Amino acid sequence: MSSNYRLLVKNAQQVVLICKDGEKFVTKHGMQNLCVIENGSVVIGSDGLIKAVGPAETIRAQYSESSFDKVIDAAGMCVLPGLVDAHTHPVWAGDRVHEFAMKLAGATYMDVHRAGGGIHFTVEHTRAAGASELLTSLRSRLARMQRAGTTLVECKSGYGLELHTELKMLEVIQEAGRTLPINISSTYCGAHAVPRGKTVEEATKDILQVQLPELKERMSAGTLRVDNIDVFCEEGVFDLRATRSILQAGKDMGLNINFHGDELHPMNSAQLGAELGASAISHLEEVTDEGIAAMATARTAAVLLPTTAYILRLPQPRARDMLEAGVIVALGSDFNPNAYCCSMPIVMHLACVNMKMSMPEALAAATINAAYALRRSDTHGSLEVDKHGDLLVLNAARWEHLIYQLGGHQELIRYVVIKGNVVVDNNKTMDLYPEESPPRCNQ
Repeated sequence: MSSNYRLLVKNAQQVVLICKDGEKFVTKHGMQNLCVIENGSVVIGSDGLIKAVGPAETIRAQYSESSFDKVIDAAGMCVLPGLVDAHTHPVWAGDRVHEFAMKLAGATYMDVHRAGGGIHFTVEHTRAAGASELLTSLRSRLARMQRAGTTLVECKSGYGLELHTELKMLEVIQEAGRTLPINISSTYCGAHAVPRGKTVEEATKDILQVQLPELKERMSAGTLRVDNIDVFCEEGVFDLRATRSILQAGKDMGLNINFHGDELHPMNSAQLGAELGASAISHLEEVTDEGIAAMATARTAAVLLPTTAYILRLPQPRARDMLEAGVIVALGSDFNPNAYCCSMPIVMHLACVNMKMSMPEALAAATINAAYALRRSDTHGSLEVDKHGDLLVLNAARWEHLIYQLGGHQELIRYVVIKGNVVVDNNKTMDLYPEESPPRCNQ
């Protein structure tokens, strides 16, 4: 006789729901005041969706443990939603470890780019790599992200810059999504750079007349799923006019607009994205006051990438100004050969230290708001009934340890669960810290 339910996580010292009323995102007060249940439990059904979350005594009275495939006693531990990484470039060949020394010696991002490094170096190696090689490395990188608590990740193409390799990358992303438990949002980023030997106009024409039509045909035939479209809108890359035409063409195909903007120069990308109804804009180190206001009004998410500013020694994104203006702030690792970080807990830590976000703000930005940036907040990003049963169980008595502790996540994260299945089990123990807990959420 089969069980009615897949998983019961019971008796957790804290269950962090993030929000509890079906919010698609949180801003301002909602980011500062997360919904936390003390001594709570979570029920996940045989379909992998959350069936109940609430005080442990309430769940105990309603459900028999014998009806579950697996029971986790989380006494003294914390339960959080799985983390969402809203911006990554995880498909590539040929690392760029040699460039790190150049940057440490003072070379800027564009210095490296002009010297033949950066994106073009990776494009050369990725074009030459076979799909099986790319899939093997992608699976390894996604597994590392999963071990650090990521359960939903955005994955971009963009190291092909021509049809064949861009399709190869998107197919590799799709195959990884089919064969790994981690949830993936796939992004076409054929406008990641202007290919060598081409002008912006020529590159834009190739995307509009060659790449996107083939992508549309495969999507219509059901052989390829793509969720988002991305452009690197920047001086010396794609200007506002080219960016607008590519993003609009993608939107007309049904893709969510989710692009790089205002990173190295104030390009007015934020205003353009707001005008086009973009789901999200990433980077924004050089965003203007007008851009911030436009994003707040349009409900376009700002995906901030603390690792990029840290590694490239750029000005920090103006997180506090965005938060105070009511912008939906999300976080991403920007995992790529230039910013090699697989860990959203480290990203949250950097967001707090360098961008002056609070710990609740950082957690909301790495869960419900990052899911919103990917148009997945109806199914991911919080622990609410009918959402995916994706969660973390921490070997700590307070959830803040996930951000407070810099590294060492295999000791801290005991379980990673995706759709009710335990996909990571770090059988470790640590001393618990019985400190004062956040206020109880009314249930």
